[in-house]
Amino acid sequence: MQESFDIVSSSGSYAVRVGRGLLAGVVAAHADAIYLVDERLAHLLPASAAKRVLIEANETRKSLEAMPDVILKLRELGANRSTHIVSIGGGVLQDIATFAASVYMRGLKWTYMPTTLLGMADSCIGGKSSINVLGYKNLVGNFYPPVEVVIDIDFIRSLDAEQVIGGLNEAVKICYARGAQSFADYLADGPVWPLPPEIAQRLLTRSLTTKKWFIEIDEFDRKERLLLNYGHTFGHALEAATQFGVSHGVAVGLGMLVAIDFAKRGAHLTPAGTAQADALARHVEAMTDIVVESGVRWPRVDLAAVLQKFDNDKKHNSEFYRVVVPVRDGELELISIPRTDATRAALRTSYEAIFAQLGIDSAAQSSAA
Repeated sequence: MQESFDIVSSSGSYAVRVGRGLLAGVVAAHADAIYLVDERLAHLLPASAAKRVLIEANETRKSLEAMPDVILKLRELGANRSTHIVSIGGGVLQDIATFAASVYMRGLKWTYMPTTLLGMADSCIGGKSSINVLGYKNLVGNFYPPVEVVIDIDFIRSLDAEQVIGGLNEAVKICYARGAQSFADYLADGPVWPLPPEIAQRLLTRSLTTKKWFIEIDEFDRKERLLLNYGHTFGHALEAATQFGVSHGVAVGLGMLVAIDFAKRGAHLTPAGTAQADALARHVEAMTDIVVESGVRWPRVDLAAVLQKFDNDKKHNSEFYRVVVPVRDGELELISIPRTDATRAALRTSYEAIFAQLGIDSAAQSSAA
């Protein structure tokens, strides 16, 4: 059974559809489109989707330095102002398509089919592109939503445990950010690995309709939507410092754990808030254990490099670090903390605590940042 809802944006509403077996219908509706496709998924496209730009889906390709190649390939395939683009892939393909569609001839219409659980549960709505520049994560980008988002749950069958858990981390982040009841409802939906289609559809619909509230009330990241950065500032630093050896969704999970530890050490939480944050921590830890049990091994982490990447995050300003942490009774808040040696020492302590808890080797390289 298919579910659908609309997202209202300043550029107009766009539809979101969630169901199984939807790929064939998209190709039939857009036979003349240009397809930006994760090269690993090209074999799934019927021959009628003839105009293709195959892209190696990694963080290097999702960079400003790589964008001219994509734009020139669109030109070679004859893209003009009436061309429709269909992007099929995970968050990397979404970022590339959002950016390319928005700047090519001042804007082309496009459809997005996310193929990772992370893309399905979170990034597919909201219209943001985030592009890396010279190794710095998501330093540039813009807002340019598709005309439709089509989520074919059948793609989940191609995902491994790490990819599924990464998506679930983003989903629980969204629901936790909305409040205690939303978080409880998410847990009641039964996120598990392996992820059956019926549970996947229920979780995805909940995650996306919850995020819908954030993006419709704060489309351009000025207030409420900023709470969805929870786990990201801490997690992005870990991703970048390991040259993306820790995948995005898993890094976000670890980032939430670091944020919880930092909030508890800083006495930001009441006893009730500690209990609420600990419930989230236990869930994320259980998900992380599944990743490790699947055979994923942590890279050695240079903690000095992590702290340097954290220091350079674009969300900070010259005097304060800006981070989302649980406060008071467990609700999230964007707080400003001064850029001081004491703050940096506290950040180091929280990273070290979570790394030690999870068995991540950082001690040998944890010289002062």
